[in-house]
Amino acid sequence: MKFDAQSLSPKENYKLLIGSIIPRPIAFVTTKGADGTVNAAPFSFFTVASSHPPQLLIAVQKTDQGEKDTAKNILLNQEYVIHIVSEEIVEAVNETAAPLAYGESELERTNLTLIDSDLIDVPAVAEAKVRFELKLTQHVELEAADLLIGEVIRYHVADELEESFRIDADGLKAIARLAGNDYAKIGEIFTIARPTK
Repeated sequence: MKFDAQSLSPKENYKLLIGSIIPRPIAFVTTKGADGTVNAAPFSFFTVASSHPPQLLIAVQKTDQGEKDTAKNILLNQEYVIHIVSEEIVEAVNETAAPLAYGESELERTNLTLIDSDLIDVPAVAEAKVRFELKLTQHVELEAADLLIGEVIRYHVADELEESFRIDADGLKAIARLAGNDYAKIGEIFTIARPTK
C-alpha cells in the first residue's frame, strides 16, 4: 500500500501515524491556569529533545476551538510538570483525557494527589514515580499543534528506581501509547551492544 500524505484527510494521516509510530511514551502534564486551576492531561507526542541542557518536547494538538488548555497554560506561565505514566496510575491518567471546559480540573475525576513542586509554581502528582519540573524554552506554532520544548530544572525519582543515575525500567513499569484505546507495557527487555568502531 502507498498513500500520498497530501491527499489524505487529517484523520487518515493521524491514524497512519499513531498506528505506526509505536510504542510512544506518555507525558502526563500538569499546568496552572490563569485562575489558579490545575489542569492535567496526557500527551503521547512526547520525547527527549536534548540532554545538555536537559530538554523535553511535547506536541499538543489543537482543537477546532484552537489551543488546548495545556498549551494555553504553559504559554501563559512558562512552567509545567511532566510525569511518566506507570501501570499503577494509567487508569487515573486516562480519566484526565476528558474534554472539560477551561477552568475545570481533570484531576477531580481521579484519586491522584497534588503536591507542591520545588522550583516552580505548578503542582505535581505525588503518585508518579518520575516527574520533571520544567521551564518553557521554545514554542513552535505548527498549523495543527503547539510544539513545546522545556528545560528540566528538577528531577524527582522514586528512591527505589535510581542507582548511579540509572533508572530501573522494570520498577518504573512505564506505559506506552498505541492507537485507539490501546496501551502497552514495556514487555521483554533485551540488550544489543553498540558498535565501537
